[in-house]
Amino acid sequence: MLTAAEVLSLLSDLESDRVERTTSTTNTDKFCEVVCAFANDLPNYRQPGYLLIGVTDTGTLSSLTVTDELLQRLGGIRSDGNVLPQPRMNITKFTFEGGEVAVVEVFPSDLPPVRYKGRVYVRVGPRKAIANEQEERILTERRVVLARSFDARPCPEAKIDDLALGQFDAYRREAVDPATILANQRPIEHQLASLRFFDPERVCPTYAGILLFGKNPRFFLPGAYIQYLRLPGEQLTELPEDQAEISGDLQSVLQELEGRIRLLIQTKLRPISGLEERLVPDYPEWALRELLMNAVMHRNYDSNSPIRFYAFSHHIEILSPGGLYGEATPQNFPTRNSYRNPIIAEAMKALGFVNRFGYGVQRAQALLAQNGNPPAEFEFDEHSFLVKVQRRRA
Repeated sequence: MLTAAEVLSLLSDLESDRVERTTSTTNTDKFCEVVCAFANDLPNYRQPGYLLIGVTDTGTLSSLTVTDELLQRLGGIRSDGNVLPQPRMNITKFTFEGGEVAVVEVFPSDLPPVRYKGRVYVRVGPRKAIANEQEERILTERRVVLARSFDARPCPEAKIDDLALGQFDAYRREAVDPATILANQRPIEHQLASLRFFDPERVCPTYAGILLFGKNPRFFLPGAYIQYLRLPGEQLTELPEDQAEISGDLQSVLQELEGRIRLLIQTKLRPISGLEERLVPDYPEWALRELLMNAVMHRNYDSNSPIRFYAFSHHIEILSPGGLYGEATPQNFPTRNSYRNPIIAEAMKALGFVNRFGYGVQRAQALLAQNGNPPAEFEFDEHSFLVKVQRRRA
C-alpha cells in the first residue's frame, strides 16, 4: 500500500509520466480514460500508474475534501463494465495540511489492450491519447506473451492462510525429488511459487493453488464442484435415488469420485461362450474414471457452472463447462488436444489420477469396447462438453 510520504513524492515529481493530477471530482470520463491508459502500460514499465485527485498541475493541493460519494464513484470504474478487461486498482484517501487527496493506483493489465467504451487509451509521455493501429498491435502482441492459463493466474482475493499447507507438503513429496526437498530451506511462499501455486508478485495463491490446497475453493470459484445424481429412469424430472454436491480440494473431490464410480457399477454373471459365464460390469470402471478425470482436468474453472455427473437407468452423462480448447477441433478430436489447465493436469498426474496425457478418451473407448459397451458419444460447442456412455445390455 502507498504511504503518505510516497504520495508527497508523487506530488512533487512533475516529470513522471506515471502520474496524472487533476482538481476535478466529477469528470468520470477523464478518470476512466486515465485508468485505461495506465492499465495498458504502453511504455511497458510493469509498474502502477497513479491518478491523483485534489492536486493541481503544479503539484500543489487544491484544498479538496474527499467524500464517500467520490470514493464510490472511483470504485465504480472497475465494475461498471465500461473499462474492459476490468482493471486492477486500489483507491485510497490521504489527508495533508493543505487538503485531501484521492489516489487511484492502477496496475498494468495482463490482458491488454484495455478499452474504455470501446476505445484503447495509452500514455504518450505526460498525456493520454487514443492508441493508433501500431500501438494497439503492440498491446495485442503483448497480451499473447502475458496471457497465462486460468489456473496459473493469481487469485487476488486469496491469501496464503486460505491454503491447507499440510496438503501442499504431502503433494510436494509426490511431485518433487526427495533430495531436492531435503536441501530446500526456502520460505513456503517460494516453494509454492516454484510449482506455480503462488504468485510472488501479487503475493497471493494462484487458482491452481486454491483448487488443489484451498480450504474452501468454492468461496473463490463458485463452480468448482461436481453435481452428482443417480436416477431410477431416463428422465431428469424423476426423483433421484442419490444425489450429492462433491466439492473441496481437488484431491478429495477426485477420491470421492472414484468411490462413487465403484458404488455405481453393477456386476452380473453374463454368458461368454457356450455354457461359460463370467462376472462382467455394466460399465468398465476405468473408462468412467478416465472420462471423469478428463472432465475435471479440462473444464473451464472460470465458469460458475459445475460438472454434472448424471447416472440414468441405461446411460451416464458427464457435462462439463468449456468446449474444445486450443488446437483441439471437431475434426481432430480426440487425437489432438490442448490443456486449458496445464498446472491442474500436471498435479493430477503427480497424484496418480492420470497416467498419460492425451490418451484418456482413446483409452476409455478401448475399455468400453472390451467390455461390450457401445462407444461413448460426444457433443460439444464453445461453452460445454457432453459425454454419453451407454450401459452394457447383454
